[in-house]
Amino acid sequence: MKFIVSSTYLLKQLQVLGGVINNSNTLPILDNFLFELDHTKLTVSASDLETTMASSLDVESESKGSVAIPARLLLDTLKTFPEQPLTFVVEENNIVEISSNHGKYALAYADGNEFPKAVSLEDPSKTVVTGDVLATAISKTIFAAGNDDLRPVMSGVFFQFSTDGLTFVATDAHKLVKYTREDIKANQVAEFIMPKKPLNLLKGILAASDEDVTIEYNESNAKFTFENSELICRLIDGKYPNYEAVIPKENPNKLAIDRTQFLNSVRRVSIFSNKTTHQIRLKIAGAELNISAEDIDYSNKAEERLTCDYQGDDMQIGFNSRFLTEMLNNLGADEVQLEMSMPNRAGILTPIDGLDEGEYITMLVMPVMLNS
Repeated sequence: MKFIVSSTYLLKQLQVLGGVINNSNTLPILDNFLFELDHTKLTVSASDLETTMASSLDVESESKGSVAIPARLLLDTLKTFPEQPLTFVVEENNIVEISSNHGKYALAYADGNEFPKAVSLEDPSKTVVTGDVLATAISKTIFAAGNDDLRPVMSGVFFQFSTDGLTFVATDAHKLVKYTREDIKANQVAEFIMPKKPLNLLKGILAASDEDVTIEYNESNAKFTFENSELICRLIDGKYPNYEAVIPKENPNKLAIDRTQFLNSVRRVSIFSNKTTHQIRLKIAGAELNISAEDIDYSNKAEERLTCDYQGDDMQIGFNSRFLTEMLNNLGADEVQLEMSMPNRAGILTPIDGLDEGEYITMLVMPVMLNS
C-alpha cells in the first residue's frame, strides 16, 4: 500500500480530526488515525467511541488497504514540514515509512481492522442547514450548557426541529439560552440532545462556512455531513426539561441599554463583588441604572451609574455577574433589552438589533437573593 499526498493538506485535515481523540483512551487503538485507501481516495478517521469523524482526501495512489497510524507521532512530525509531497509506504513488517524531500521516517502501525467501525444510522430523519447558521446556533447556546455529570441531559444542547423552524436550547438551571431560526425549516418534527464535544468540533470547522450541512438523526445517533467530512456521534439519552415553563411570560419592567457600556460596567463592578457569590445589584429608577457590588468580608465595594431607557416600576434585583457577563459577551447587538417582573423571577435578556430576518435569541438569567 503506497500513496503520495501534500504535507500541509494532510496536516490541515488531521488537525481537525485530532480534536476527536481523547488524551487517555481505554482502547489503545483509539490513539491512532485510521487510514483507508481506495486508489486516489484516502479516508482518514478518528474516534473516541462516542464520536467518530472521517474526512476524505485526494491522493496519488494505485493501491488499496487500511492501517491505523499513531496520531500524536504523525501530527508532531507533519507540523515540522514545509509544503511538499510526502510518500507513505506501508511495509510488511508493521512499519509505515514516510519519505520527504529531506529524509525518511518509520512509524509502527496497527491493523486497520482493529479500529472500531462507525455506527450506521438506521432509517434517519434529515434536515439541511448552512454551516455558518449551525456554527452560530452552537456558539450562541453551548456556553450555557451545564457540566453536571449527575444531570447529563443538561450538559448538552437541545435541538428541536419542526416545520415552523429550528430551535436550539441550553441551560444549567442558572442560565438558559434559546436560539431560534424561523427562516430554516425541517420537514418533520424531531428533538434530540447533542453532547458538547462534537458541537465544539463542528463550531470550529463550520464557522464562516456557507457549505450545506446535512444533519441525519434517529433515536440514538446523529450524523453531520459537509464538504468532504462526516461526523457521527451518540446522542445524550433522556428527556430535556420543559424549558418553556421557566421563561416568565409577563415582564412589565423593560430596560433598554447600550450593550458594551452595560458589559464594561458589570465587569468593573464585579471585581469588587463577593468571590463566592459574584453578586451584583441592579437598582433601576427612572432613566438611571445603578450597578453596585460589595464584598463585606474585605470591605470592598463599587458602584456605577448609567443612563438607560426604562419603563416600569422602580426595582432592585441581584444577579451573578459571571452569568450576566457571559451572556452580554455572547450577544452581537449594540443595544440589549432586559425584561423583569419581580426581584425573585428570572430576567430575560434579548438583543434589540443585530439579528437576521427570522433569527431570534432569548437569554434567561436567574436572580440571586439580595441581602438588604
